[in-house]
Amino acid sequence: MQATRLTLICHARTVSQKLARFPTDEPVEKRVVASDSLATRFELPRRLICGPELRTRQTAAWFGADAQVDEALRDCDWGRWQGQAIKDLQRDEPQALQAWLEDPGVALPGGESVVQLCERVAMWLAALQTTPGHVVAVTHPFVIRAALMQVLQGEAFNRIDVEPMAAVELRFFGRWRLRLPGIDLEGDCS
Repeated sequence: MQATRLTLICHARTVSQKLARFPTDEPVEKRVVASDSLATRFELPRRLICGPELRTRQTAAWFGADAQVDEALRDCDWGRWQGQAIKDLQRDEPQALQAWLEDPGVALPGGESVVQLCERVAMWLAALQTTPGHVVAVTHPFVIRAALMQVLQGEAFNRIDVEPMAAVELRFFGRWRLRLPGIDLEGDCS
């Protein structure tokens, strides 16, 4: 039986991320012309897929011209909060924002809950188990979080591989958070 290898890549930064807003279907922050090193980063054969949003399609194009859109990799449905600044929601809808932050079963107004997102990603991962070979998927922070939760559930200790010279960043600001550093596009662009 051949193994399935999945590499999840978060899309490049957008203006909404920079301004702490819930995203819209927006482009990456600036049109970075990635060097050939990104296109050759993963050996062939590999299957390149991405979410349907503009920011994921733009980022995937830096890794190859053959990216296929997979609807399962779409961002969380932000509902009425799409495009809203977090600071505005803290002021105008503090109870709703707090409820959503504390309870993964609470859906955004007119949108999707974290539980629903995790269920969608779990079904995608289950289907992917029958796809041997290397899959490179460009998607969103919430989709990557949902995938990590599926992998780590319950038996996390024995499901984490730490390679030599690996760097894991943890930050504490009221609670511990895991930070997975991205690829520095500034150093890779012409």
